[in-house]
Amino acid sequence: MADSRRSPRSPRRSGLAGIAASVAVTAACAGAASSGQAPVVVQQPPARFGYRVVNVYPHDANAFTQGLLFQGGVLYESTGQNGQSSLRRVDLTTGKVLAKRDLAEQYFGEGLAAWQDQLIQLTWRAGRGFVYDRDTFAPMREFSYTGEGWGLASDGRRLILSDGSSRLRFLDPATFAETGTLGVRDTGVPVRDLNELEVMNGEILANVWHTDRIARIDPASGAVTGWIDLAGLLKPGEVTNGEAVLNGIAWDAEGGRLFVTGKLWPKLFEIAIEPR
Repeated sequence: MADSRRSPRSPRRSGLAGIAASVAVTAACAGAASSGQAPVVVQQPPARFGYRVVNVYPHDANAFTQGLLFQGGVLYESTGQNGQSSLRRVDLTTGKVLAKRDLAEQYFGEGLAAWQDQLIQLTWRAGRGFVYDRDTFAPMREFSYTGEGWGLASDGRRLILSDGSSRLRFLDPATFAETGTLGVRDTGVPVRDLNELEVMNGEILANVWHTDRIARIDPASGAVTGWIDLAGLLKPGEVTNGEAVLNGIAWDAEGGRLFVTGKLWPKLFEIAIEPR
């Protein structure tokens, strides 16, 4: 089924340790020193990365994946579409859904993050978020936020929310109050349609909606330090729905594994990022 969000008036939705990308260099314009002008900060072009498939696992081809999370050796997933949205615990190797909590029909499930012993799930346009016990999926509390909810991640200190724009928002995980924002740019150009989020070794990963690209983002400056091109993960014909796009990133911090999948994809991939 096509993504119900795509309408003329709605926005278009579209690291690894040891790989360092230089974010910016400071260059003074000619005569700047003598004229007293401030130095000009010039961002270097982002590095380019490909991938190597390490493992392939089954994935529920009916799951409209909006958020993916690997925490404590367990894979969790948030799925979307009104009347089909859910929170899931999934067996990585078989793709079997081990536990599931459905959202009420009026909610369109979105991003998912872990905080302490809790799971936090966004909704798209309802302005409501849900907090669950991580083990039992029992509802613990609800919270509200302004604007749309797309992706959600945690860096261990705060929550990071995307809303389809080029701006990331930081939330206090205890109160859900907004504590700051971060504009994301590629050599000065705003990167819109930031969607599913993950934090890997201190950097922010963001899938760009309706593309096969993941941006590697410096959390201090918002500069895109690299692009990961995941084109070709699925073979032609494995998905036919135009909304079956890349939209799931999960980092296993303990095992050093990176998992990706997409909406309505029949497979989930463990990949290794490789420089080009």
